Amino acid sequence: MATPDTPAAIAPRRSRTLLVLCAVGGSGLLLALMIFFGVGRWLVAEDPLGKASAIVVLSGAMPMRALEAAKLYREGYAPEVWLTHSAEPAETLQEMGIPFAGEDHYNTLVLIHEGVPAEAIHVLEPPIVNTADEVKVAASALARAKGEAVILVTTKAHTRRVRLLWRRLASGQGQAIVRAASGDPFDPGHWWRNTRDALDVVREVLGVLNAWAGLPLHPAQ
Repeated sequence: MATPDTPAAIAPRRSRTLLVLCAVGGSGLLLALMIFFGVGRWLVAEDPLGKASAIVVLSGAMPMRALEAAKLYREGYAPEVWLTHSAEPAETLQEMGIPFAGEDHYNTLVLIHEGVPAEAIHVLEPPIVNTADEVKVAASALARAKGEAVILVTTKAHTRRVRLLWRRLASGQGQAIVRAASGDPFDPGHWWRNTRDALDVVREVLGVLNAWAGLPLHPAQ
């Protein structure tokens, strides 16, 4: 009869332990693969379209976001288009005596080209540094306009972070309808296939984590 410390008794225990470790490792690997392949789709979080006081073109991905804003304007979703503008690199270039037309200038030209009247386009103040700033500026403008909703136009991978930031920074200041530019080439189901999409996913995942943590990381000065 085998005692608990004999080789005959130890071998089955080792086999069971090994099976448990393999099962845990396999489950962990499966979960990691599910997260890896699904994160691109998870980042895309659009809201149903509805009427709003204005369409806000978030900074970046020019002219794609402005083109989408013009399309929504033509379809009658809002009577105005609001643009944000960044302090940089204009301030640094101005110190060097180099004139610089900011992104808001070119977005204005795109909007006018696409049929948005100049009088319907407004550049919001103050200047912004990041998406959190844009959310605050848009929420303040909505409050001043005594409106109920704005449509925030961004790109696909950026939608979840924009929605999260609005809930954290502009709760109770009106509704944000977050929409992605229809011309965005981001492929959420195969984001790992090119560097552009992969960098978007890495940046957005880190941004979402920062927002969840209460924005402890601030823009570099």
